[in-house]
Amino acid sequence: MPIKNRFAEMHAEITGWRRHLHQYPELQFDVHETAKFVEEKLRSFGISDITTGIGQTGVVAIIEGRSNTSGRTVGLRADMDALPIEEATGLEYASKNPGKMHACGHDGHTAILLGAAQYLAETRNFDGRVALIFQPAEEGGGGGLEMCKDGMMERWSIDEVYGLHNMPGAEPGSFHIRDGALLAATDEFEITITGQGGHAASPHTAIDPNLATAHVIVALQSIASRNVDPLKQVVVSVCTLQADSETHNVIPSSVTMGGTVRTLDKGVRDLAQKRLEEIVELTARAHGCTAKIDYDRGYPVTFNHTANTNYAADAAEAVTPGVDRATPPIMAGEDFSYMLEERPGAYIMLGNGEGATVHHPEYNFNDEAIPAGCSWFAEVVERRMPLT
Repeated sequence: MPIKNRFAEMHAEITGWRRHLHQYPELQFDVHETAKFVEEKLRSFGISDITTGIGQTGVVAIIEGRSNTSGRTVGLRADMDALPIEEATGLEYASKNPGKMHACGHDGHTAILLGAAQYLAETRNFDGRVALIFQPAEEGGGGGLEMCKDGMMERWSIDEVYGLHNMPGAEPGSFHIRDGALLAATDEFEITITGQGGHAASPHTAIDPNLATAHVIVALQSIASRNVDPLKQVVVSVCTLQADSETHNVIPSSVTMGGTVRTLDKGVRDLAQKRLEEIVELTARAHGCTAKIDYDRGYPVTFNHTANTNYAADAAEAVTPGVDRATPPIMAGEDFSYMLEERPGAYIMLGNGEGATVHHPEYNFNDEAIPAGCSWFAEVVERRMPLT
């Protein structure tokens, strides 16, 4: 069966939940009202085994199947947090919280998992247990790691875990997945180049950190072009620049730059950090400056396990035929990666149609994709833990 009939019937209701969540976005771990909404909905479905406060503000709920001879528990995850962006959609259900917006579709992910939860609680057409995971702080806070640190996998004996993310530009309700690295490791750096300030008319009496910084920015691009295997991906981006002086006729004493390194391979990740540190230190020294480097390793690679990728793709094929099983990797990051380091599983992309991309003030989750997303979660459960 493609879209499960129950989700077609529930579509308007789930859309209502999604649009409610869209109006009241919350950031990182401060998702108290969102978590409360999730808990209330779960209880209204007749689910009583609900634990809050996992990973600070996460929610985990358990649905028992009609039997449990398999002894298996499948985890399904959705993220709940929004972004610090001022919404510019003009929608009637636009954000009511200034400076906060569901600009990545987590409102849609949460609503989809709630819809799947209602169906699974009604039918219980599986042999085992489902762990519903509603996670805070995906947007930079590492909420997935915090939930794992709280012992989520062990406490509920989760055997495997699955999640989804919307994909702007792809046909609504279509599915896209790949075995292995799907999303990138996301590291950040802050570099301060220090020289000696002076008058702009007398640069020979100063040590100009601007010049050293310019050479550093250019040289960092040699990591991708000359250090990393051309068949492997790496992105090094300098995104911010700030001198300690903003006066037009003053050479500053120091310049601070910030940026990100994205990789899909652990070896390349190590190499990129090593080369960045060498390039910065030696380039600064060549210009008579010193360099201070703060390098922060962020989310690891989101790595799909082979068998689980096939399970996820087969479930998607049952919902929407024509699954893209070799979608290109994406250099954005995702902290579902921590859960995939703890347990086998897979992450899949759900088409969101045309429109603004994620993290844009005009982005909006496409409610047309809801039935397919709900059906996929349910299909994964019923296929991985079939009744005999």
